Amino acid sequence: MTSTHLPAVPPQTVAQTAGPPHAQYPERPSAQTGERRSHGERGSRIAGLDALRGFALAGIIFVNAPSILGLSPLLPDGSPNPVSHWLDLFVQQRFFPIFSLLFGVGFGMLWRIAGTRTPRPRLALARRLGVLVLLGAAHQFLQPGEALLPYGLAGLVFLLPATFLPDRRWARVLVPAAGAALLLTALLLTGGGPALIPGLFLLGFAAGEADLARRIESSPRTWWIASLLAVTTAAAGTALLTTTSYTERALWQGFALESALGLVMAAAYVSAFIAVLHSPLRRVLTAAFGPLGRMALTNYVTATLLLVGLRLLPSGLDPAGAGVRDWTLTMVFCGAVLAVQWIWSSLWLMRFRQGPLERMWRMATWWRV
Repeated sequence: MTSTHLPAVPPQTVAQTAGPPHAQYPERPSAQTGERRSHGERGSRIAGLDALRGFALAGIIFVNAPSILGLSPLLPDGSPNPVSHWLDLFVQQRFFPIFSLLFGVGFGMLWRIAGTRTPRPRLALARRLGVLVLLGAAHQFLQPGEALLPYGLAGLVFLLPATFLPDRRWARVLVPAAGAALLLTALLLTGGGPALIPGLFLLGFAAGEADLARRIESSPRTWWIASLLAVTTAAAGTALLTTTSYTERALWQGFALESALGLVMAAAYVSAFIAVLHSPLRRVLTAAFGPLGRMALTNYVTATLLLVGLRLLPSGLDPAGAGVRDWTLTMVFCGAVLAVQWIWSSLWLMRFRQGPLERMWRMATWWRV
């Protein structure tokens, strides 16, 4: 899978404006009105969540670029290309789990406040996922294997039905979490890869319903817990990487061990990122990745457009003119794309609250400007 993820595919964010009183809409119990409305107030974005989404987006472009540009993972002598080998170790299957989890988190958080925005919240979220399916179907013409289409379809099949669970905290947290554990285990045993998306969606949904992102943001113990998780998971991933040869790891591709390693490394990245967010470097991380994360959908699609445009150029990243694009130049180009996207995202967000595609998506969700 060319980086499913993402999204592109992007994960979703909490709505930023409060709607009419929840009690007007009997579909959701009014006993929890105050709690849900508190998540819909202006300024309720979680900066750390935006930054983590931006971090995942930054990793995804390095996965998508070789596939879009048709780069060979081998050198002329048949040995593995060092850059491709490095991506296999630290990038491939490490970032789409993060984006998939964040998509589920965003959906769960959005469901918590959807009843305050519309009398038919499930219809609104179904429209949201339907628009993603349509956008993903169009995006497939540019990048076969992209994330938006499977994200929209998996959301309709797994996330939307989860909203029918009893409106009790234990049911909306424990049931999806248990379902996620069963799905992830079963899918890992059958090969893993992009098939893990539904399980990660449900796990994220449970975290969103539990408001875990805000709890992590406000907990003074988060740094210690996240640091311990980062060290533990990184040690486990490193042990697997250093005790197996490149040939052995190549045999894992498409099998459970490679996907399990991807999940372990993804957990290490997330834990380390959260730990740094609770350190004096928080402002650096939120400034570097926050704008990218707030406009993740727009940036995901525009990155594809730029890479496809480069592929169409006769000598794009092919200094020798031999029809073979250079891996190192490709990585530099990806870094340049991220830099340009950061600049334009920062400038755009100085004037607008959302990116252009995010704004369109929101209008389609709530069916109003």
